Amino acid sequence: MMAFSALLDALSYAPARGAKLRLLADYFGHATDPDRGYALAALTGCLSFPHAKPAMVRDLAVARIDPVLFGLSYDYVGDLAETVALAWPERPGSAVPSLGAVVVALTETPKARLPRLVEGWLDGLDATGRWALLKLITGGLRVGVSARLAKTALAEWGGVPLGEVEEVWHGMAPPFPGLFAWAEGRAGRPLVDHGAQFRPFMLATPLDEAELDDLDPSDYAAEWKWDGIRVQLNGLGERRLFARSGDDLAAAFPDLLAAVPPGVLLDGELLVWGGEGRPAPFADLQRRLNRKAPDRKLIEAFPAHVRLYDLLIEDGEDLRPRPFAERRARLERWMAAAPRPRLDLSPLIPFADWDALRCLRAGARDADIEGLMLKRRDSPYLAGRPKGPWFKWKRDPLTADAVLMYAQRGHGKRSSFYSDYTFGVWAGDALVPVGKAYFGFTDEELRLLDRWVRENTVNRFGPVREVRPGLVFEVAFDGVRRSARHRSGLALRFPRISRIRWDKPPAEADRLEAVEALLAHQAKEPMPPG
Repeated sequence: MMAFSALLDALSYAPARGAKLRLLADYFGHATDPDRGYALAALTGCLSFPHAKPAMVRDLAVARIDPVLFGLSYDYVGDLAETVALAWPERPGSAVPSLGAVVVALTETPKARLPRLVEGWLDGLDATGRWALLKLITGGLRVGVSARLAKTALAEWGGVPLGEVEEVWHGMAPPFPGLFAWAEGRAGRPLVDHGAQFRPFMLATPLDEAELDDLDPSDYAAEWKWDGIRVQLNGLGERRLFARSGDDLAAAFPDLLAAVPPGVLLDGELLVWGGEGRPAPFADLQRRLNRKAPDRKLIEAFPAHVRLYDLLIEDGEDLRPRPFAERRARLERWMAAAPRPRLDLSPLIPFADWDALRCLRAGARDADIEGLMLKRRDSPYLAGRPKGPWFKWKRDPLTADAVLMYAQRGHGKRSSFYSDYTFGVWAGDALVPVGKAYFGFTDEELRLLDRWVRENTVNRFGPVREVRPGLVFEVAFDGVRRSARHRSGLALRFPRISRIRWDKPPAEADRLEAVEALLAHQAKEPMPPG
């Protein structure tokens, strides 16, 4: 457990990607099984302990620490694991077992006995060990390591292709003994069910319009970037529906799973189908996401549909090395061969030059489309985000001036700063919230914002501070949707802070009627051609 604690501590202070990769490689090389496998599982979000919750940790803390002191400490530090780790009064305790033994105990110990077990571990650890244990329990490591970076470290350490690690990943379970045996050269690539294999998606890089002058329009195909989520329909064995993360969405979309055809692997966009044969707004798709067992009423009200982009495998033939133009032609022939319920083709958009495509892109927002995709006709399907073959040319964001209403502490390195901001617009003489953002500003601006929040607090609600109406944000966002969760009845989609308007009086911020007008405009505009 102490080696895992030291790893997390070092990762939290290592800002550079290369340094994190070296730390992970060193840990994989020196830690033993199953500890390193469980460490990899923790870093990739593959562990969960249903009986070990933050509330249990909080209860243990207030039983050992004066509740008022603990509350003040928590408010100052802003992170539960760090607060408990620093404030925990030490008592002589027994030695803490290995990481692997801790994981097994957290998984198998009955709920009623778990608090006493965790309490003993906290007594046996130093402050860093307590912090690592509590981060493991609560599931929020927040040490600047994404799941892909952890897999990259394993691949580079073992000298195995990252793409192949991704392909076998979802057919394996912690602590991944076969994966480490392969990486160390003690065994071949792990064998997993062919149908269970997840093939990493090919992703596009954002397009800088200045780059268009260096690109030949005839080299590229264009299609709409639909406003849903990318999915992979796997009919190679047991039917699967993979999200971009590799998570299986089958339980949430049983209606779509039945339509996955055998013998193919398809790449497309998951949408909810509305009237008039067109996709419904993303808000309708959100009604279906993260539902483990949707009822028939929900399925019928928001029917799932996939708009296909690519054909990756057909009748045992891997088409990914072939050019996009050839894969597209194969996909069109496959679609024409038989009825395909709940599936259709994402149409290619004919265009003569970049100016013509700019005109088409201008209509994307009004049709609830995210923008355009440009794909080189000769590009193979490559895992990850290679620079050049595919570009995403998203629509320009909308902006509004909103007033800061509430602030909450961040997490990880931001746990000491008020960095999560809820903002609103005017409805009469009152402010009503329309969104929340926690990025779009520099570290220096964060320090200034944190100071402003502390100096202008008028009320507190647990970790949240209400502030006086005195600071305006220019907020960029992708659209507007109805929301019963906001007093305004509206929510901005993907809001981020574009500018801090220190100079603008709050009374001059936007009004709810202006945001309502954007929603009404979205609802009545036609689909762009193509």
